[in-house]
Order: sequence, then structure tokens, then C-alpha cells
Amino acid sequence: MKSKTTQFIQYLSHEIEDEQKAEAYLNESLSLIGLVVMYFNGLEKSLDSLLCETISDRADTLGLIMIQKLAYSAKVDLFKRFCDDFHNSCAIVIEGFGELIAGLSEVGRLRNLVVHADWENTDHEGYTFVRLKASAKGMEQEYVQFSSESLEKLILQIIKEQEKLYTYWENHAKLLYGGNNSASTNV
Repeated sequence: MKSKTTQFIQYLSHEIEDEQKAEAYLNESLSLIGLVVMYFNGLEKSLDSLLCETISDRADTLGLIMIQKLAYSAKVDLFKRFCDDFHNSCAIVIEGFGELIAGLSEVGRLRNLVVHADWENTDHEGYTFVRLKASAKGMEQEYVQFSSESLEKLILQIIKEQEKLYTYWENHAKLLYGGNNSASTNV
């Protein structure tokens, strides 16, 4: 996703040159935005399930109580800490674990850009206002271009992270319950 910034000058405003083109762009992107949300929610629920299983394999109640008000990034952090503890106790790190955590964090960051964007302030090129940020240059308005291609790529990235999460968990179970540990490296 491409981004650009403009200097903030006294009032938050957005220059939308062609509102009809901007609206057409949004109509084209709307279903993809919905798919980002849908697939991301599926990924988060999978993470919830694995956290609950880690906390107690008897019932989800205790896990659900613990994660009930956690944001997605806090859930990723909790999952990482549980897995780090598991890796330390086994003296083995499951291959791809670092990339999994980085990928889970990245899709969370990108999803937040999509769902918290100010969609009413999208220009004809698909640049949408996402936030005001302070820098050495002063206050700047940041815009991200949510093209159809970039949204489709994000959807595929979310699906890929969910697959990596399940692959990791299968290898975790093999280590935990015995079996082949060829998908791991010694600490």
C-alpha cells in the first residue's frame, strides 16, 4: 500500500478533486474492505481458540475470561509469550515461529489501517485519510492508497497467516504429545 503525507495547516481538511471518481473507487473497493474484515475476524477467532486451548484444554471458559477484553495485538503478544515459554521448556523453537508472530502483527496493523480509515475522505486515486501524525516537519496528514490490488493482497496475506498459525500449532502439538519434531530447531 502506497502512502503520502500533506502538511497540516490550521484545519484538518482534505482535497478531493473529483468526488464522482472517488465514489466510484469506493464502490469498487467496498466488497474487498468487507472481505478484509471477514477474514481478519476469522484469523482473530482462530488465535482466540489457540489461546484458550493453551490456557486450559478442559474448557474455553478460563481462556475466554482472560482474553475477553484484550485487543488483537495484546492477544498476539500473549500467544508469543506462551509459545516462548513452551520453546524454552522444550529447548526447541518451532521453525517459522518468528515469521508467524511478525506476520500476525503486520496483518493486524494493516487491518487497522483499513477499518479505521476515514473512507469519506478518499480521493479519485484511492488515497484515504488514515491519521494525523507529528514529525520533525510538524503535523502531517497521512493518506494510504487502498487499491483493489493492495486490498486483495492483504486478504491473501491474512489467509496465509491463518494457515501458518495452524501449521505452527500442528507442529506444537507434535512436540507436546510426542512425534516428529523435524519442523523445529534447537534453542
